[in-house]
Amino acid sequence: MAKAIIDGISIEAQKGWTILEAAKFLGLEIPTLCYDEGLSAWGGCRLCIVEMKQGGNTKLVTSCTYPVEDGIEVKTSSKRVLKARKMILELLIAKCPTSKKLQDLAAKMGLTKVRFSPKWDNCIYCGLCVRMCEEQMMANAIGFANRGHNIKITTPFDINSEECRRCGGCIYICPACTLRCEGATPDTVLCGRCENTLQPTCIDINDNFNCWMGLTGSCGTCASLESIKK
Repeated sequence: MAKAIIDGISIEAQKGWTILEAAKFLGLEIPTLCYDEGLSAWGGCRLCIVEMKQGGNTKLVTSCTYPVEDGIEVKTSSKRVLKARKMILELLIAKCPTSKKLQDLAAKMGLTKVRFSPKWDNCIYCGLCVRMCEEQMMANAIGFANRGHNIKITTPFDINSEECRRCGGCIYICPACTLRCEGATPDTVLCGRCENTLQPTCIDINDNFNCWMGLTGSCGTCASLESIKK
């Protein structure tokens, strides 16, 4: 058992638990993209980053791959974390603006603009399809090829793979295959039609969004803290 504090809540985590698993056990929501419970953790998209303090050092780590350790303190939604997540999501949307999955995440996280030039690619290289093919379908029909800006997901030698059973598992799990409502050729980079009007309640006061407080002003905690602060 490892004793840690996540968003002010003490927890004794099971051996081998990651921060993401411990947070889910506590009912705390951390956004993910390349993570899937049925697949190995990869930490490629970085959306699940949290702020972790150990000793006197604080750093951002991917919660899906970082194990719970004795004495660590974790903030899942601090100002630093939310700012970094929005930047990461901006880059992902600029890569593939047609993904409904990404657009839904943007609405949920309150992202209102994308400052990077769109690429309009059909892949964000989250690796879900590769892991699905290898770990669930036991096929290994596809994989990553090349590096840097030349990276791609393909079959060996770019030819039809005899290992592929046309099961569709890769398409099923792909976040880029879920097209936006406007289809494959939308006019704008950011949709915003399903904008989430719910705002963090205490991020400006506590430097961490505690979702259990509810909507802004609904519980009175924020107002009380502001009065005390004044």
